[in-house]
Amino acid sequence: MGLRPATRQRLLDAAEELFFTQGIAATPVDAVLAHAGVSSATMYRAYPTKEALVAAALERRLATWVELWEGEISRATTDEDRLLAVFPALAAFRARSDASRWCAFLGTTAEYRTPPEEVAVVVQRDTERLRTRLTELAEPLVGARAGALAEQLLLIVSGDLAMRLRGADDATSTAVRAARAVVRAELPAAADVAG
Repeated sequence: MGLRPATRQRLLDAAEELFFTQGIAATPVDAVLAHAGVSSATMYRAYPTKEALVAAALERRLATWVELWEGEISRATTDEDRLLAVFPALAAFRARSDASRWCAFLGTTAEYRTPPEEVAVVVQRDTERLRTRLTELAEPLVGARAGALAEQLLLIVSGDLAMRLRGADDATSTAVRAARAVVRAELPAAADVAG
């Protein structure tokens, strides 16, 4: 038996707010339940473990992130800006009222020595979504070198996310400059391959 949509939303809202701002290990399920106004019996009908609740909160966060990122991509007017749209998307995501201290996916991974399977699957899905979409967006610029460029950009994106822990308010502008330099350095290599 599933949860009513409003109940599910309250539970996931509470899980996201507490797990991704206070920490998963530091947040008992009882705190999430109290914050959501949901009984444990209700929660366990849909999410049999704390890890299942974490995974569901991450899944919802991933869907929200992808929608926001795709919106930024659709507003960009050049291939380079579409590729680098990940950075304004990150800035917009950080500005949301439900923003966490840093990346919920990196934070979740850091909390587990070996993440439970349901959590690891969602974290991997986020990583693969970044890698795949960056590769697709790089192809018009660098062709066959798109995968290599996507890996470089993924590293810059991860650094931008991690710099939030160091209190760097301008990390995204620095990341954009670094990413733009990396992209432009790859353009001649792509032209050489094509020629």
